[in-house]
Amino acid sequence: MTTSRRDFLKSAAATSLILSFSLPSRGSADGPPTALNAYVRVAPDGLVTIASRNPEIGQGVATMLPMLIAEELDVEWSQVHIEQAANNEAMYGRQLTGGSSATPRNWDELRRVGAAARHMLVQAAALGWGVPAPECTTERGRVRHAPSGRTAGYGEVAARAGRQPIPDLATLPLKDPKNYRIIGQRIPQNGVEKIVAGKMAFGIDVRLPGMLFATYEKAPVFGAKVAQADVAAAGAVKGVRKAFIVEGGNDIDGLLPGVAVVADSWWAAKKGRERLQAKWADHPTSSQSSVAFAKRASELSRGEPLTIARNDGDAPGAMKAAAKTLDAAYAYPFLAHATMEPQNCTAHFQDGRMEIWAPTQFPETGRQLVAKTLGLKLENVVVHMVRAGGGFGRRAVNDYMVEAAWIAREANAPVQLIWSREDDLQHDFYRPGGFHFLKGGLDAAGNIISWQNHFVTYTASGQFANDTRMNDTEFPARFIPNYRLGVSSMPLGVPVGPLRAPISNGMSFVMQSFIDELAHLAGQDPLEYRLKLLGDRESVGEGQQAYSAARMRGVLRLVAEKSGWAQRSKLPKRTAMGIAFHYSHRGYFAEVAQVTVATDGRIKIDNVWVAGDVGRQIINPLNAENQVQGAVLDGISTALYQKVLIENGAASVGNFDTYPLLRISDAPPVQVHFLPSDNSPTGLGEPALPPIVPALTNAIFAATGVRIRNLPIDTDSLKA
Repeated sequence: MTTSRRDFLKSAAATSLILSFSLPSRGSADGPPTALNAYVRVAPDGLVTIASRNPEIGQGVATMLPMLIAEELDVEWSQVHIEQAANNEAMYGRQLTGGSSATPRNWDELRRVGAAARHMLVQAAALGWGVPAPECTTERGRVRHAPSGRTAGYGEVAARAGRQPIPDLATLPLKDPKNYRIIGQRIPQNGVEKIVAGKMAFGIDVRLPGMLFATYEKAPVFGAKVAQADVAAAGAVKGVRKAFIVEGGNDIDGLLPGVAVVADSWWAAKKGRERLQAKWADHPTSSQSSVAFAKRASELSRGEPLTIARNDGDAPGAMKAAAKTLDAAYAYPFLAHATMEPQNCTAHFQDGRMEIWAPTQFPETGRQLVAKTLGLKLENVVVHMVRAGGGFGRRAVNDYMVEAAWIAREANAPVQLIWSREDDLQHDFYRPGGFHFLKGGLDAAGNIISWQNHFVTYTASGQFANDTRMNDTEFPARFIPNYRLGVSSMPLGVPVGPLRAPISNGMSFVMQSFIDELAHLAGQDPLEYRLKLLGDRESVGEGQQAYSAARMRGVLRLVAEKSGWAQRSKLPKRTAMGIAFHYSHRGYFAEVAQVTVATDGRIKIDNVWVAGDVGRQIINPLNAENQVQGAVLDGISTALYQKVLIENGAASVGNFDTYPLLRISDAPPVQVHFLPSDNSPTGLGEPALPPIVPALTNAIFAATGVRIRNLPIDTDSLKA
């Protein structure tokens, strides 16, 4: 962009205030702006339009981010209209949804956006009245000058405000939290009434003039090339416009080989696809399977780890001196994301320019992928962010976007590509499975004096595959004097990637279950055992590696209080509680699950209690509770039902009949409690998920005496 900031503001000033500024790049806090950012428009009638820069995938970011701006702008929430910002990282900075990062990345910055707008409005009003700006205040969308009794609505001074100099954001005073009127309120998600009425435009709802529909068939074995396909038979189906083979490449994250069918309707495209009778070339991944992975992991566990990731003290020596020891092997499977809205994308190529409408978590990386794959200049690819019907990490990969773009160019028309549910489950970027072979040693008092973990995971192209690495600071590292983490790996051709609370969603099950086993071996209360393990230190580590033992102790005690943990001995036979905690994505969470296990093995989850510490401020308590409850229910669903088996290099799942999800009738009440702490606010999309799985399996053990070491839970093993 070549327009100066001053010229931009002048051009907008005739009808409204458009607040714009540039955030310095991180690591260059005092550097010059690099591009223009626009977030706020104030119309003459006082309506305030606030742009939400990140994609909305159901986590409420399109409500939360504007709340931050509106609070410091000092406007009535009823005066606010929210719109999705354009995908323009030169203008808005990084635009993505993932890692529960929206709150920590935007908490300070976007409040300053609102404060800057308010400052400019005050300056404009003061100038018009000929009074000192410090004498003016704001309240509910109006500027006030108490000495003279004059007031003006924001819309009345918007034009003049647009001509005011932009203040130094770093020096702007921000509100005292005690004066918040929007932050901290229970505000429904933007657009929720349209969703309930079936009127919200998700990606799958996009419609363009002359738009066609497409399907794209890929090999069951990931990455295999097309050997043969009857495109003529597909093209003969009524309504089919074109069927063609796409050579694709071997980048598992990009455009893979397949066969496209383009038609007047998606149903016609589906019927044409059924006529393809595609055959596929041999591929090395066809030799891989879940059974083979488990067998190889067991073989590797009997030898020395290939690498030692952490080695504190002398774990083998301490194990020999232990009063009691315990060995246990844990495993968790590949998981699919199963978003309610399957992958889809609409694309239109004309005059050398590709325009895309996509429900994506990472729009800019998708834009770059399309440009690279199709040989287009980056400036000739435009991505419109469309609300997504769930993401959970799946839409961080834009394979469906580049497929739609390629098909649209070949079809010479706007095209909407829609994956079937089977496509969605069979061509996911799965949560990777993993295997842990653990040894624990206790002293005479039951304290853990030795912990050894041989972790068997996966590699791709000689590197750890996506989200398969275990952090060497994963709890209980640094809390046990003799701790050893060894790692071995197996080659993987199956696509894997982040799923809600990536890495943590598997690690918590293993670590918190084995700690529970050791507490039982020691004959001690699982809660008190965990508190003792955390010790009395404030924290361990520094910077991003810091772990606050004090914050974790706080949520453990809170969840124990709220759940009535101390009274659990009074529960009926085969009804029991389990407890677990986990730190991930900057959040400290502890959870208790109460279950009843019938004599035929059926599991009923009676209640779940959650205590979380995500800092000093909950921005939107309504959405915060929803996020925690959703994370807990997601975790329960994976623990009870879900796994993806790999057979002959392909995912052995079909639809929800073979990959069931938790039903509403089986969803337990989830009671959410937040423990404020003197820390900056952090995100909530992910950190509540990891502890629920071990809390559930630990409760099952307490109720039945059966220890769950493999997921999903085998209910046959729970029969009385």
